[in-house]
Amino acid sequence: MWRTRRSYDSPYQPPEAEVGDEAGGLEGANSPDTTESPPAATTPTRVFQTRKNEVPLAGPVERIREFNTGREPERLQIKYARMRSDIFAFFRGTSHLFYDDWPAGNLLDRTPTVWATGDLHMENFGSFKANNRLVYFDLIDFDDAGLAPAGWELTRFVTSVIVGARDLGVGGRETIGLTQLFLRSYGAALKEGKARWVERPTAKGMVKDLLTELKSRSRRELLDSRTEINGRARRLRIDMKRTLPVPEVARGRIAAFMKKWAARQPDPEFFQLLDVARRIAGVSSLGLPRYALLVEGNGSPHRNFLLDLKMANPSAMISRGTTSQPQWKNDADRIVAIQQRMQSVSPALHHPVLVNRQPYVIAELQPTQDRLLLTRWGGKIRRLEKVMTAMGETVAWAELRSGGRNGSAIPDDLINFANSDGWQHEVVGYARFYASKVESDYKEFSRAYDAGELGGA
Repeated sequence: MWRTRRSYDSPYQPPEAEVGDEAGGLEGANSPDTTESPPAATTPTRVFQTRKNEVPLAGPVERIREFNTGREPERLQIKYARMRSDIFAFFRGTSHLFYDDWPAGNLLDRTPTVWATGDLHMENFGSFKANNRLVYFDLIDFDDAGLAPAGWELTRFVTSVIVGARDLGVGGRETIGLTQLFLRSYGAALKEGKARWVERPTAKGMVKDLLTELKSRSRRELLDSRTEINGRARRLRIDMKRTLPVPEVARGRIAAFMKKWAARQPDPEFFQLLDVARRIAGVSSLGLPRYALLVEGNGSPHRNFLLDLKMANPSAMISRGTTSQPQWKNDADRIVAIQQRMQSVSPALHHPVLVNRQPYVIAELQPTQDRLLLTRWGGKIRRLEKVMTAMGETVAWAELRSGGRNGSAIPDDLINFANSDGWQHEVVGYARFYASKVESDYKEFSRAYDAGELGGA
């Protein structure tokens, strides 16, 4: 299936990139320095080819505006500002463009069907305390999760490496080396056929640092950083960076929900709501309803708990794909179920709920500093190489762990895929092309944002 290299023709034309066909390896990449700009690429056709027809695509700014229609204006402007701040944030906030632009007939559509996060990128990994109170490093964002060809997930990740490398100050040859290392590690973990997980004693580099920091941090420290104490009562700190005030109507609605939901829990007093604020976190979901909740926990004021309540939106990947999906009750049920399948152990207090008949996910609040931020590489390429190894293995383990469920490929099929040749070339070739497309779209978005066409200036 994968032994024949093909030339990249319509509907896309990436730059030439000779990539080795060794199973699990990508040696021999022709990788010019991309510190100044990604490799040049022929402009793609402005047509998205579906299986049944051809639908002309609007420009990126119009599609971004349409995708975000109906979101809360205040937090939507924060999203646009973050997307304007750098190209990697733009890439994170526009997964829908990636799937809009995906060409019909791509050979990667024939890769095994797997459970996928739908938005795999370099910062979609992090550490968290699971429901067994141990600390894990794993995939952490499943808002767009669903069934998809494995090649979609891999290509989005490799594109993120190429897009993000320039902001990190990584040279072009080193960037291609990092993508090779990721794919080698992914393939080797699949071929082993056993789902494992990253543990603190065996973790290396930035992953080990992240796990160690979270283990040493107390809940009291987290509470003190997010709240203020007045007498013996805590209130959420409204700093306009991580939290915003909540309108009284929304406050009342959430309070009513929490009262009913808590009554159905084994310890209703634990979930007594003390305060609520609108939460600012991430990029892609900004503008959707999301709240930080302060609850009684194990006792006020120092044993309170912080929860995250986030609206579940339809998946951009699913809505633009053709892979048959299970029938979920709602999008919150989809997100929680897939996360439980793919992660080694799920986070604490992780449930799908309905608030005013709308699907939300409620979970213990996971601070943004627990996300793996690659800006901490400190100019040491070996630190990034260790991260790529851990990420490649983590993705493979998630696919193996969830394999055989509701139409996903069984482990034997994933092992056979890893032992085949040529898919690595397809992944890197399209990713290098699409990185140029991201740069072009980012420039167009930046021009529109600076001109005030998106409400910001």
